[in-house]
Amino acid sequence: MSDLIVAIDDDQATRRMLTDYFEDHNLPVIACSSRREFDHCLRVTQPSLVLLDLQLGRDDGLDLLREIRSQSDVPVIIMTGHRLDEMDRVIGFELGADDYIVKPFSLRELLARVRALLRRQQMAHIPRGRDLERGGYRFNGWQLNRGGKSLFDPNGAVISLSKGELALLLAFLEAPQRPLSREYLLQATRTHEDIFDRSIDIQVLRLRRKLEIDPKMPTVIKTERGVGYAFTMPVERF
Repeated sequence: MSDLIVAIDDDQATRRMLTDYFEDHNLPVIACSSRREFDHCLRVTQPSLVLLDLQLGRDDGLDLLREIRSQSDVPVIIMTGHRLDEMDRVIGFELGADDYIVKPFSLRELLARVRALLRRQQMAHIPRGRDLERGGYRFNGWQLNRGGKSLFDPNGAVISLSKGELALLLAFLEAPQRPLSREYLLQATRTHEDIFDRSIDIQVLRLRRKLEIDPKMPTVIKTERGVGYAFTMPVERF
């Protein structure tokens, strides 16, 4: 089954530009101008990736992103025309966006980002050797079962993890009590290199909210200024 891109933008010229360019590169695109059109699209097809403009006229792009994430893990690249408005991008990542690009953007760069995310999505569905191994890790009363990808807190409750959070936690557990650079963590959690380092900070923030008693004063995952992050707890493999 070929990949299908859904582009959501209220500007007709942008929709036409995206549709023509991606179809010229053998990536079919369905263009939507509003939340209503997108909802209809989801009822009749299953996209491989979503390009989402955060400024949709009467619709709120962040609200639509929240709705997408409530029902799907489809990769989402948010498009924004506000170069200086970092907050929208940070909120977008917290809501589950995979990447962002600022208008006006290079179509060639956007295509590279789309292809990288599609490769990553395909890789996520290929069983890897370590995912098939038995055993897991214990730390500070917590337990991660590697094969089943289940994380249990000290009370035995199951804690859900996104794919990105799981990959990041595994990177920490395989190198505990050592400062790890953002570049290292980026390589350990991604299958491509064109996502900016800020995405690691967002993933760490999400993971801290699940592991820390007080995420604002972390003791499990500490920031190493000028380096990156360190997982402070001793880790036992089983």
